[in-house]
Amino acid sequence: MLIKLLLIALLLFIVFNLFRALWLMLKNDPEKVSMSKFLGRRVLVSVIVMMFIVMALTMGWISPHQRPY
Repeated sequence: MLIKLLLIALLLFIVFNLFRALWLMLKNDPEKVSMSKFLGRRVLVSVIVMMFIVMALTMGWISPHQRPY
C-alpha cells in the first residue's frame, strides 16, 4: 500500500510541475524562473517513476492485473 501511495504522490508532483510550467508560459515574465526547469523536472520524475514501477514489478512488491480473457 505504501508503494502505491508513493507512486500516486510522484504522479501528482508530475502534474503539479506541468501546470507550474504552463503558468510560467502564460505569464511570460523574463525575470522569473524559466519554464524549462519545471518541464525538465517533470521528465526526470517521470523517468524515476517508470524505473520504480519496473523495479517494483521485478521485486514482487506490486503485481499487474490478470489478463481479462
